[in-house]
Amino acid sequence: MQALRHRLRALVRWLFSQTCLRRHSTVPYYVYLLTSKRDGPLYCGVTNDLVRRVYEHREGFVAGFTKHYHASKLVWFESHEDVLAAITREKRIKRWLRAWKIELITAQNPTWHDLYDEIC
Repeated sequence: MQALRHRLRALVRWLFSQTCLRRHSTVPYYVYLLTSKRDGPLYCGVTNDLVRRVYEHREGFVAGFTKHYHASKLVWFESHEDVLAAITREKRIKRWLRAWKIELITAQNPTWHDLYDEIC
């Protein structure tokens, strides 16, 4: 786990050094939250292709947390023009209390309906 953190930090440092990714990117990046049901587990992720990534989670192509807990319902997302801003936001949300994440979802999606059909 510590080796993975070290590799992730190295990747973030490298991305930060890439000026084109920091300020001149036209690709949107998305931070998103998935769940299996309203009171179910919450998964936070980041991607540059939200439709593809949620599809991968829904179809079980992604091994790990989302597959194990069947978290495939997109309940919240936001876009960023800067990859570092998106990664930073994801990391902050992952450290939040569950209650804060619920408030974030409810502010944008009070009924917690699946947003996947709206983005396709």
